[in-house]
Amino acid sequence: MQTFTLDQVAQHTTTGSCWVIIQNKVYDVTDFLFDHPGGPNVILRYGGKDATAAYIPIHPSDALDKNLAPERHLGTLDDESINQLKESENNKVQTKDELRVEEALKNKPPLQRIVNVEDMEEVAKKILSYRAMAYYSSAGDDSITHVENGRAFGRFFFHPRVMKPVSQCDTSTTILGYKSTIPVYISGAALARLGHPLGEANLTRGAYKTGIIQMVSTNSSLSYAEISAARVSPDQPLFFQLYKHVSDATAEKRVRDIEGLGYKAIFLTVDALVPGNRELDIRVPHYLEDLENQGLPTQRKPDEGEGETDRLGTAGGLVIKNDADMTWEKTIPWIRSITKLPIVIKGIQCVQDAVLACEAGCEGIVLSNHGGRQLEYSLPPIELLYRIRQQRPDVFEKTEVYIDGGIRRGTDVVKALCLGARAVGLGRAFLYAQSAYGEAGVVHVARILEREIRFGMQSLGVRSISELVPQMVERVDWQPVTRAKL
Repeated sequence: MQTFTLDQVAQHTTTGSCWVIIQNKVYDVTDFLFDHPGGPNVILRYGGKDATAAYIPIHPSDALDKNLAPERHLGTLDDESINQLKESENNKVQTKDELRVEEALKNKPPLQRIVNVEDMEEVAKKILSYRAMAYYSSAGDDSITHVENGRAFGRFFFHPRVMKPVSQCDTSTTILGYKSTIPVYISGAALARLGHPLGEANLTRGAYKTGIIQMVSTNSSLSYAEISAARVSPDQPLFFQLYKHVSDATAEKRVRDIEGLGYKAIFLTVDALVPGNRELDIRVPHYLEDLENQGLPTQRKPDEGEGETDRLGTAGGLVIKNDADMTWEKTIPWIRSITKLPIVIKGIQCVQDAVLACEAGCEGIVLSNHGGRQLEYSLPPIELLYRIRQQRPDVFEKTEVYIDGGIRRGTDVVKALCLGARAVGLGRAFLYAQSAYGEAGVVHVARILEREIRFGMQSLGVRSISELVPQMVERVDWQPVTRAKL
């Protein structure tokens, strides 16, 4: 294999010839520059340099093989250059954000002090890098939808039944026929390795230990094969969150790959076809620059204020190649033609589309506004669930209904189940858990939810999920004074 010096690589920094170093290997990425989801400038920033630290946390191990022809895998650095990079890494001055994270990790509370889902989020936000925190927590526009997703649960109150035998209470259910110890699944969420080196594998192993199901994102930071291999048992079910690629050929290969790896269902995401306006994520470079320059005079180029900032952020580049022309008439039959896996539509935001999904024969729907990360003022999923119950209760007889967004407590889960949801998904909560405590954090959050769900069921006077009915909840037209922090 051919070897290169750092000086040789450093000569290739333009759109005409761009090389990068990743884990001491040299790649010619020139042909891929304008196909990169985040645009060419993201790569050109590292042209002629070592891009390992920026690349590894957000790319699966097979990304280079999938996107670069074999002849573009040029070779490796020579020994002297490798030693130079090691020395440079050892002498690198930590950024202020890195120092902040280091201190936060030293003061991280023991896991047993985490008593609810919100506790976990608070700890995670302190120990995450600012970039990771901003990506995980960012929401659309002014975060109104994100906040209202949670507040909406406060408009639903219980009608508990008493004098019922509830000492034996079973919280288990099935999701698409697969057993789950609680009516909760790990919703698909991208880039888990931004928060923890083991990333999605923490979610996979934590799901197995607690008997719940993981949905894997198209934009996972581990490869689909690595996540499948992380399963403790080959019988452990995995679902796949599909962002359909604009190229049918690429999308078909992705579906066939995950089916071959043993994934059990496709959750087709339909509520994030174009990049959202997630301003916290967009502002990350500016925040980090200002943090580093605190107390120092800032010198800018005369024309630096001209033009618009990069508005993609970490998140925007992930969806820029999505198919924005999907239809009920075309897309669902096309997916049916290439796979026998059940299809769930993730991102239903109105009653009419819930009905259309049933008419299309979909095995399930997820009422979701993408965690408030996309269209501002999209209706909270629990409110939509209530409207479907009021206007089209037949939907619940024709397909399985799930919701995600704003769920913080076991009582939130129970309310959704009373209104007809089969199960609920949590994405951020499990990302925060694995970021702060790895696999143990995932297990801990699942057990918190199990305890709270069981308490809610017993307090309502029921012993099984099937006993939760609409008559047990009432929607009020006022908001509680005391609300969970969001």
